[in-house]
Amino acid sequence: MSWSARLAELGIELPPVAAPVAAYVPAVRTGSLVYTAGQVPMVQGTLAASGKVGAEVSEAEATELARTCGLNALAAVHNLVGIDSVVRIVKVVGFVASAEGFTAQPAVLNGASELFGEIFAEAGVHARSAVGVAELPMGAPVEVELIVEVA
Repeated sequence: MSWSARLAELGIELPPVAAPVAAYVPAVRTGSLVYTAGQVPMVQGTLAASGKVGAEVSEAEATELARTCGLNALAAVHNLVGIDSVVRIVKVVGFVASAEGFTAQPAVLNGASELFGEIFAEAGVHARSAVGVAELPMGAPVEVELIVEVA
């Protein structure tokens, strides 16, 4: 089964690629790897939420926002090479704007990681970093970037 067929089976539609907010492109291919720029939880051109996780944004909400970031990152990959070119998700790097004392960054990033497993099964199993930070662009609570192997 192709990945595009798997997305359809799951009822998942990739969003339009989020427009860059500075001097970069959404994704770059070098050899068999695609690197995405960090993707924040943009939905139809608007930031879905803002604030720090553990204060203005709950852990559960942040987990859903990480899933949105993951979909945006896949959209960038799809726009560059086509989703059916994906061989595997190699690495996920996630940043969580964290309130003082918030330490559940790995749980938040499961929103993206579990999405990739749902879509790509074993090819979605990846290495990952989950980093707590003071601030993210535009006040976003979560940001996700990918390294993806492609055919």
